[in-house]
Amino acid sequence: MNLRNKKELAAKVLGVGKERIVFLAESLEEIGESLTRKDIRELKKSGAIIIKEKSGRRKVKKRKNKRGPGKIKKKIKKRKEEYVKITRKLRKYLKNLKDKGEIEKENYWKIRKLIRNRKFNSLAQLKRYLEEQK
Repeated sequence: MNLRNKKELAAKVLGVGKERIVFLAESLEEIGESLTRKDIRELKKSGAIIIKEKSGRRKVKKRKNKRGPGKIKKKIKKRKEEYVKITRKLRKYLKNLKDKGEIEKENYWKIRKLIRNRKFNSLAQLKRYLEEQK
């Protein structure tokens, strides 16, 4: 008797994997006759269907112990968002200075490259750098 479909049904109903479902040999005919989810639940209550324990899985507490601050990496998306915000702000400020004529074209491109290379973390740092250059 092929009970593959019954095993899949039991796995869905009981919310576990197919590998964890075990049918008792004495009640195979009864399991073969079961058609509904209700039948499967009743067989579980009566003990005809057994669910194996999980094996080989790390415990959550152990996993937490191994995740100190040195192991957790910052999400790339967040880093990139911060980079985009600061870069746009600095480039806009630099463009305004160029439009006003306070910076020459060569110097403008040099500073843009420095912004691209993340030399400045804030607008204040950029302003300080510009003051030093004058």
